[in-house]
Amino acid sequence: MIDSPRLKRPRRVRRRSAALIWWAAASLTACGGGGSNPFDTPNSVNNPTITGGQNLAFAYFQKCIQPILVARTCAASGCHDNVRGTGGALRMFPGATPVALGSSTIRDSDMYKNFLSSQGSSVIGSAEQSKLLNKPLVQGVLHGGGVIFQNVQDPNVVMLQYWINRPAPQSADEFSPSTYSMFTPPLDPNNPDLSTCNTQ
Repeated sequence: MIDSPRLKRPRRVRRRSAALIWWAAASLTACGGGGSNPFDTPNSVNNPTITGGQNLAFAYFQKCIQPILVARTCAASGCHDNVRGTGGALRMFPGATPVALGSSTIRDSDMYKNFLSSQGSSVIGSAEQSKLLNKPLVQGVLHGGGVIFQNVQDPNVVMLQYWINRPAPQSADEFSPSTYSMFTPPLDPNNPDLSTCNTQ
């Protein structure tokens, strides 16, 4: 009988090897690879159609949430960049520029695509169940990018919670003027720079 080198390795080495294999698998899974090869860029993600009758506010996303995602490098990182990202369903166009509210081409813009992807990573009306918040806080879910927000008191988290917990009214779309009250003073689509983002 030939002795196997594996049998001769100390138990400590075998445990360390098993731990490294588990860690590598968890890291690949955490960044959300969607293709058959975990090192490939995942296939294109089609955002699901909203079926609950409510949408999050596009105006608030564009003015308040998109800057957070850009500042925290989510939009330009290797994980969530729309071209090279491996970070699951959240896909961002890093160069998205603001679009005029009411524009006929708004749904074709990169900003709107970022909005849809972020909304798709949210449970509308329930920030505490939303991956858009739980992953960067690393609350009960792995995040390949690690901890982005230290705690729920982070001003960015508070803003994300406000957006997710205040959808447009039932049967109103994401562009509804009723969402303009999420700003102080209420948003004027012709002068959005005059308003600041509410958080409560």
